[in-house]
Amino acid sequence: MNPRVHRPGRWAAVLLGAAVLMVAGCDRTVSDQRGPRGSSQIQLRKPAAVAALGEINRIPPPEEPADPEAPPASEVFVNVKVLNDLSAAEFSRVMQAFSTWVAPEQGCDYCHNPDKLESDEKYPKVVARRMIQMTRHINSDWKAHVAETGVTCWTCHRGQAVPSGDWFSAGGPAAALPGALARHAGGKNAPAPNAAGSALPNDPLSLYLTTGATEIRVQSTTALRTRHTPPSVMSAEWTYALMLYMSGSLGVNCTYCHNTRAMARWEESTPQRVTAWYGIRMVRDLNTDYLTPLTPVFPPHRLGPNGDGPKVGCATCHKGTFKPLNGVSPLVDYLALAGVGKVPPGVPSEPAAPEPAAPPAKTTKTGKRSRSRVRRALCLRRFSATAAVAAPPAST
Repeated sequence: MNPRVHRPGRWAAVLLGAAVLMVAGCDRTVSDQRGPRGSSQIQLRKPAAVAALGEINRIPPPEEPADPEAPPASEVFVNVKVLNDLSAAEFSRVMQAFSTWVAPEQGCDYCHNPDKLESDEKYPKVVARRMIQMTRHINSDWKAHVAETGVTCWTCHRGQAVPSGDWFSAGGPAAALPGALARHAGGKNAPAPNAAGSALPNDPLSLYLTTGATEIRVQSTTALRTRHTPPSVMSAEWTYALMLYMSGSLGVNCTYCHNTRAMARWEESTPQRVTAWYGIRMVRDLNTDYLTPLTPVFPPHRLGPNGDGPKVGCATCHKGTFKPLNGVSPLVDYLALAGVGKVPPGVPSEPAAPEPAAPPAKTTKTGKRSRSRVRRALCLRRFSATAAVAAPPAST
């Protein structure tokens, strides 16, 4: 037999075996149907990526319960300006939890002068005091977003003094572009993590997650462009940059909140879109009333390249998981952080109910196609009612 004679069948088997091994080693993608079939509501996930986040979503064991008969903290400790409604024992218990959540290596010394605990000489103590107030504010005033799950310092910090997911302004146009090009670039072609490394505008968070003066919108609500409804190609680019950031922060694709067949329609969106609507407004509230005013307190090395202080966003709590800490409540063991607050100004306590999607009035001679449209409309209507989707005001 001539050894030089090629055997196609043998080589085909070898290549097929190699292909099988390569596919087996790939990170498998799983699709979940989250709405009526044919409504473009399929969520994609990678089990291996979800499993990799297991450790970061672990919650440390709670501290031992405090003595309920202990005297008030304000009678035992000096310079107690927050949590002064707790007993001294519960106050100490929560302080110990803070050291685990925020500075497990430095312990109490990260915020305090060990020789003079009541001193405010260390800036982390001043910041921490305001963050405690912010935590209580979230748990009492933003249940529309955090529900009864709530948050603690661990939700953001996860054992780090500086939580991952904080952000600073990116500083505007691409520095590499000269002259007039740089003035009109709008931060494009300067890839940044907050825009998922894309060529889209690189600082959508400063525009949309601070004051909220700019609407997050791609399509206008009116037939003609007006001064109050200025969507354009540029605003669409900024919006897409923000959506990419939110998608990466939660580890989801667009269909987690939207029906991609009709992005703007609230009655065909998932309930998570309502939760996200409140989340955006919560983040704006926290950055405006809590984080930005602390800028003078931070030392220069804690400020961004443009001199602004750290701010929070979706990634600060979610860290790649659609529910922070996989939906497990860290608050149940520390109800002292639940707090009592007031409804944020300008935000309704409950969103307005949506208009149900109206099916076509009757079938026509087109037969199967018209009946299919009727069934889809009725199915979406039942899905919206079952999911209890409540549509917030018009701006997204």
